[in-house]
Amino acid sequence: MKVVVYSHDADTRGRVRLAIGHRPAPDVPEAEIVEVATEPMLFRLLDGGGVDVMVLDGEAQPAGGMGVCRQAKDEIHRCPPALLIIGRPDDGWLATWSRADAVVSHPIEPMALARALAGLMRQQANAAPNAGTEAAHH
Repeated sequence: MKVVVYSHDADTRGRVRLAIGHRPAPDVPEAEIVEVATEPMLFRLLDGGGVDVMVLDGEAQPAGGMGVCRQAKDEIHRCPPALLIIGRPDDGWLATWSRADAVVSHPIEPMALARALAGLMRQQANAAPNAGTEAAHH
């Protein structure tokens, strides 16, 4: 399952990669992690399709993950679910505004991130068979 990790900060991307490992939970597919440092590259990947889940750094510069998440939800057909990493628990309302599907906060707690991502991966795995049959009927 393709997981895109967006942050301008290589350390943040590395911490996310470590938290995910090969598979964030035993009952989800292996994660194929693609790291992205810029908003234009993220949207190129999303436009190309095949992204199953996004992990977005709300503190990314110059384009923060919250705004990027909202834009993706508005513009990308069948936008993949997004896990947003927020800077402070008080930013939860902004995460709601961004339409993120799950939220964890900095500093990254590996178990919490893996648990949240595994939940989104399960949703995608369960939705995938429906997407295939839907496409076959069109």
